[in-house]
Amino acid sequence: MVYRIIHGVCETELSKLVNESSLKEIHLTFLHPPVTQPKEGVNSNKQMTPGRYWQWMQRICQKILTLTAPGGALYFMHRARYAEFVLQALRTTGWTLQNLITWKQLTSVIPHQSRFFEQAQLIAFASKGPEPRVFHRLRIDSPIASYHKQRQDDGFTVTDVWNDIPELNIDNHANNDATPTPSKKPASTEAGRFPKEQMPVRLLTRIILASSLPHDLILDPFAGTGVTGVVAEQLGRNSITIELDPRNIEVMKKRLTLKRPAVDLSKFYYYYRFTDHIDSILPLPYKQSVRRRILHSLGNHTYFKNKN
Repeated sequence: MVYRIIHGVCETELSKLVNESSLKEIHLTFLHPPVTQPKEGVNSNKQMTPGRYWQWMQRICQKILTLTAPGGALYFMHRARYAEFVLQALRTTGWTLQNLITWKQLTSVIPHQSRFFEQAQLIAFASKGPEPRVFHRLRIDSPIASYHKQRQDDGFTVTDVWNDIPELNIDNHANNDATPTPSKKPASTEAGRFPKEQMPVRLLTRIILASSLPHDLILDPFAGTGVTGVVAEQLGRNSITIELDPRNIEVMKKRLTLKRPAVDLSKFYYYYRFTDHIDSILPLPYKQSVRRRILHSLGNHTYFKNKN
């Protein structure tokens, strides 16, 4: 698979991509912008006002729409209390909302004095046009909930509430798929991981499996340490990642060249095995050996949605 890492300012680089005649259309974008208002420019110390921030988001959404193939998907992630601004940005730029997904955080809680504590992230799933070009109804082997009488033999359908994906932050060490802190730790980086907040591979795996096909082109305009590119590469998709911080660029390059066991996606094949056509949308080169190990450990009665 082809991955392309771009070091630069998001809006500027998106404009260059719009004018790049040889670029193929984007099929899926994961958009997770800075939650706090960034500076007005690279050389500016003036912070954006909330109004200018959301105007900036609208321009980003418009450029992504221009780059996107008909029916292509956008997953716009932000804090839930900014839902009205996220929806306005999508609506004014021509995107069609398909779902408002709630990603429930398992350990992270943002405290407030005058309102309920926040324990969820909003992910707006939208398409270019009324219907997505691709959508796979994922089924998972989730642990049985207390209110279910019995386990379902063909798993559970993924809904718009995602409560089975642990988040990654500096205080949560339940997951080990985060990027280790570099040996020369920047002053602004806390111990343990780099940077403080990263997206779990589980989250991007779900998004990419649901809304893309092998060999599709995936875009992440605020790439951070490159989780989107890593997951896309393992799932047989091409990717373009844009990032401003040169430290993140170096981490991203290492993640895409050094295969760490912690981000081996073969472990998710079993979790999504009840999904229709899972073998075609999750084309891991080693999945047959994974399947054999699963059958050996659980017995030949293990159910697979696709047996070819």
